Amino acid sequence: MNLIKIAQDTFRTEADALLQAAARLDQSFLDAIDLILKTKGKLIITGVGKSGLVGAKMAATFASTGTSSFFLHPTEALHGDLGMIGKEDTLLAISSSGESEELTKILPHIKRFNIPLIGLTGDATSSLGIYADVVLDISVEKEACPLGIAPTTSTTLTMALGDALAVALMERKGFKKEDFASFHPGGALGKKLFIRIKDLMRTDALPIIKTDTTLKDAIVIMSQGKLGHILIVDETDTFVALLSDGDLRRALMKENFSLDELAITYANQTPTSYTNTELLASEALEIIEENKIQLLPITTEEQKLIGVLHIHDLINAGIKSK
Repeated sequence: MNLIKIAQDTFRTEADALLQAAARLDQSFLDAIDLILKTKGKLIITGVGKSGLVGAKMAATFASTGTSSFFLHPTEALHGDLGMIGKEDTLLAISSSGESEELTKILPHIKRFNIPLIGLTGDATSSLGIYADVVLDISVEKEACPLGIAPTTSTTLTMALGDALAVALMERKGFKKEDFASFHPGGALGKKLFIRIKDLMRTDALPIIKTDTTLKDAIVIMSQGKLGHILIVDETDTFVALLSDGDLRRALMKENFSLDELAITYANQTPTSYTNTELLASEALEIIEENKIQLLPITTEEQKLIGVLHIHDLINAGIKSK
């Protein structure tokens, strides 16, 4: 038994079905788009068995791409949840045969309330096809299952059709990546587009010393600050220098090194800093990486310290550069 060939045949069978479905798309697809766009309420998706599982995925895709949607199981609808469907909603029902018992039982009630119905079925003459205002064809020549029983090709096609509807709606609505991120604030894109310097910078108990502080005292404060850096300000509290643990190690290698010397002697007196706390954290990470630093001091326009942004905080928050 050549399992690789079986897998390849499965891919080809399902791919052929997708290409055939793409070729037969017609006005009904556009009608479905218009019907969803006109919906003032929610797009409610329903289906039984594998169709129900695909429907739940479709509802999640619609919801995350700007079309308010949720999945409702027909059985639950029959036992009280039918009230979840409002007069301003649209129902998208999935059934390959168009005759799923649990689904067909709720169809008369849907039409009684004049709720728009989009039917995804392989038989336009079925109960679902007859009740639907718009019918989208999900018929397939054969299932990838060698017995021709298990929903395989048909569920793949249905899911692809759901994706096609969602993508077309995104285009019609002018849905942008910023909009997508707003529905995914915890995802990588949401973090990249919404988390700013002000959300992650440290502002409390910063390791700050004056220009007349000795290296010996600076080391104590550096250890307490746990940032591996010391921020140095002058008598007017203006940020003037940055001493890192790397600077300290290099100082130890110099002749005549003394802990009684001023810390600013060994500090970087032209450090990279930034003033705009509204800058995206992902862009701040780019600044840190480009300058090969670990700490980015944040100041006012007058160079007064207001916080610091450490590369470890960015990494721990899941921020990634472009």
